[in-house]
Amino acid sequence: MSEKNKKQVETSPTTTSRRKFLTGAAAAAGGVAALGFPAISRAAEPITLRFQSTWPAKDIFHEYAQDYARRVNEMGGGRLKLDVLPAGAVVGALQMQDAVNSGALDGGHGVCAYWYGKNKAYSLFGTAPAFGWRANDLLAWFYYGGGDVLYKELSQNILKLNVVGWLTGPMPTQPLGWFKKPLNTVAEFQKLKYRTVGLAADLMKEMGVSVTIMGGGDIVPSMDRGVLDAAEFNNPSSDMALGFPDVAKDYYLQSFHQDMECFEIIFNKAKYDALPPDLQAVLKYAAEAASADMSWKWEKRYPDDLAELEKKGVKVHETPKAILEAQLAAWDKVLARLSQDPFFAKVVDSQKAWAKRIVDFRNIWDSPRELAVKHFFGGAKKA
Repeated sequence: MSEKNKKQVETSPTTTSRRKFLTGAAAAAGGVAALGFPAISRAAEPITLRFQSTWPAKDIFHEYAQDYARRVNEMGGGRLKLDVLPAGAVVGALQMQDAVNSGALDGGHGVCAYWYGKNKAYSLFGTAPAFGWRANDLLAWFYYGGGDVLYKELSQNILKLNVVGWLTGPMPTQPLGWFKKPLNTVAEFQKLKYRTVGLAADLMKEMGVSVTIMGGGDIVPSMDRGVLDAAEFNNPSSDMALGFPDVAKDYYLQSFHQDMECFEIIFNKAKYDALPPDLQAVLKYAAEAASADMSWKWEKRYPDDLAELEKKGVKVHETPKAILEAQLAAWDKVLARLSQDPFFAKVVDSQKAWAKRIVDFRNIWDSPRELAVKHFFGGAKKA
């Protein structure tokens, strides 16, 4: 190329414009490098919340709390972290809500039945009456049937608690529990010292049973010392981990005292409100994600661990029909008595309407499962 042509190219408007762009881009990139990397190095530490469960570290329930925290930590993008602690790390299981309310803990994983001493309606949000519905139906009522509004009315307006929370994790029917000898009649049951919690305590007292309320970690030692004759906790995985087979061998399944239940996740409201909206959303929607995962996980673990209990010499029984019928009759009396409180009555009426709605729908909509079970498996296994 001639010298003349070279000068024409170098001084053309297009070339000059391109040089200015490249020079400007390089300067901008240098500026970003100069400003961006120091900004990254000066990034704030993640917001860490102390989050205690109401469960012993070896219990599958504490594992569920950890599953929730893992989702929060991963979805928080390094900005939010839950530091999960077992029951007793800061306070005892039955003091967790008080600790969250005061700010001694930032949050916690438990069940509403544990707070029924403050207001018996609290237990309705966890261990609701045996209206023929399931735990997932209770969660549906909470999220789509107005249950969350009633929950806030109780926790924040009536009890003036500095907490915010959600229900999560549908549980199957809880066993009547562990007994040191076979149980056949209501009269035999009435002679025993029995552990349960929440409205189930009122129910069993109505049946004439002597009831003691205590946290999960205290049950087996109390049975071992003779303080309790019988007790329920929740499921074969938890029961085996807590050591029930060491103190009793007769395990009674099926009961209306806690026909279904779900967990509760709570946070100190002031600390929750101070979080950015996206991190508030992480805490809420992680509860929904963990709820689904938990409902799948127990389908694997509970049958496996029930079989393991039988290998350990545990005798699995169905709860006698007479006891089941006595429980339903006791529910009538307990609900009538406690519904003298207007708020309690309002929650029960709302739950009963939702339960009837979904039970009626399911009865006409679902195919008869018993027919399919009989066809493919020769009938359901009996205890």
